[in-house]
Amino acid sequence: MSSKHLTVGSVDPPRTEGLLRLYSMKFCPYAQRAMLVLKAKKIPHEIVYINLFKKPEWYSKINAKTLVPALADGDKIVTESLDIADYLDEKYPENPLYSSDPNAKQKAKEIIDKLGPASNLFYTCILKDEGKTPEEWAKSFLEVLQPLEDELAKCGTPFFGGDKPGMVDYMIWPWAERSSCIAIKLGQKLPFGDGDIPLLRKWRKNMMNDPTCSELYISGERFWKIAQCKITGTEPPYDEV
Repeated sequence: MSSKHLTVGSVDPPRTEGLLRLYSMKFCPYAQRAMLVLKAKKIPHEIVYINLFKKPEWYSKINAKTLVPALADGDKIVTESLDIADYLDEKYPENPLYSSDPNAKQKAKEIIDKLGPASNLFYTCILKDEGKTPEEWAKSFLEVLQPLEDELAKCGTPFFGGDKPGMVDYMIWPWAERSSCIAIKLGQKLPFGDGDIPLLRKWRKNMMNDPTCSELYISGERFWKIAQCKITGTEPPYDEV
């Protein structure tokens, strides 16, 4: 399967019978969620990359919203990263990422929902010019990250999933991975104090060492090159970064 991002004038590559297909974009954190689950659960699959700046005409037949990710399983198409994650964990019970306990699974989903304010603030910081100082940004980030810090403290384990990453960890990770590009945008690291979100900071280091995360790792420098194109409205160099 080609590693190039397919664009206008291309064709949807022939499917491999019996193999899952993920329509993705290398730098999309939502698509990375699906890729993390596929890799962590060791599910055989193929990937087709989509140029989101100049989308191929045929992709609207796969996903009417023409967004990524989209998972094709035979004639079934699943969209939205969290729905894909749930679908894969239920259909492929090996290497489960959710707890088998319904209450614990529901709690995990509630923790994932707490990422929303932090991910929104991340995009605001990266893509907009708010005129804030690094100190002001640090204060804003601490406010939205504290609920996740509190949940990790309740777990009492290195990861939200216990002694190894689970679904919560992988659903949060794409934004934690890209957080290093904040320093590129601001010209310095966020000035957190030594006592600020210590568990999340240690968690990030632990996640960096996870084989699944390290295999799919996108550096802050690479992501920033794509983000800059979003700011300027120019076509990102998907296949060159």
